[in-house]
Amino acid sequence: MTELPRLDKKSYESELLRLQHELVKLQEWVRVEGVRLVVVFEGRDAAGKGGAIKRVTEFLNPRLARIVALPAPTERQRGQWYFQRYVEQLPAAGEIVLFDRSWYNRAGVERVMGFCSEEEYWQFLHQCPTFERMLIEAGTELRKYWFSVSDVEQEQRFRARLGDPMKRWKLSPMDTESISRWEDYSRAKDEMFLHTDVPESPWYVVESDDKRRARINMIAHLLSTLPYRDVTKPPVALPARPPATGYRRPPRDLQTYVPDHAAELAERAARRDR
Repeated sequence: MTELPRLDKKSYESELLRLQHELVKLQEWVRVEGVRLVVVFEGRDAAGKGGAIKRVTEFLNPRLARIVALPAPTERQRGQWYFQRYVEQLPAAGEIVLFDRSWYNRAGVERVMGFCSEEEYWQFLHQCPTFERMLIEAGTELRKYWFSVSDVEQEQRFRARLGDPMKRWKLSPMDTESISRWEDYSRAKDEMFLHTDVPESPWYVVESDDKRRARINMIAHLLSTLPYRDVTKPPVALPARPPATGYRRPPRDLQTYVPDHAAELAERAARRDR
């Protein structure tokens, strides 16, 4: 595949803002029509899933659009039907749920790292298409995105995280393990696609070596697959402020205010400019 040039920042930001405006329209359509929308984000570590999710939800109402990123299961959850804790996170009518990793953990990290048995793994591959078919038949809109990153780009992102104290928390021993197990994860992904990339619930692959392209392509595709429309909300008018009735604010020294750290910064800047 021919490597495409990186999308320039100006084009990216302009189109992203346009798409985010459409996502706000989509959210209102979901609310008014009582749609249940589930979007699954999967892919290798550092493939760009989290960044894409942030751009999708940036201007959405968190009460209507939730991000689900579940931790490792508890002892009790390990004794449940595998899909049970994911079912608890599914949207009600008028809601959007974005899974930052999902039930597909079983076909990926659990399979590669030996966190599930052979029987559990094959049972998952057998049950998953049926589980998703049930969701779709019940009226849930389900979209599944696989973010595909090259080994070279993944390692560069890992090294960038190592050198950035603001991002170092993103790098865990499980992430670094994915470098030495690259081919194992490739085989697991291929097997997963073989069983779960079905007509009723297909996988959509997002080339993500260029994060900007990946975000734009994924959001544009999601919007193109849903029959949303611009739902006009009733106009909101601000009422006239009523006349004062004699209320007096208590003295400021009766309340505890946070220190004015911004004033210190302004004073420092003023001293520098002298």
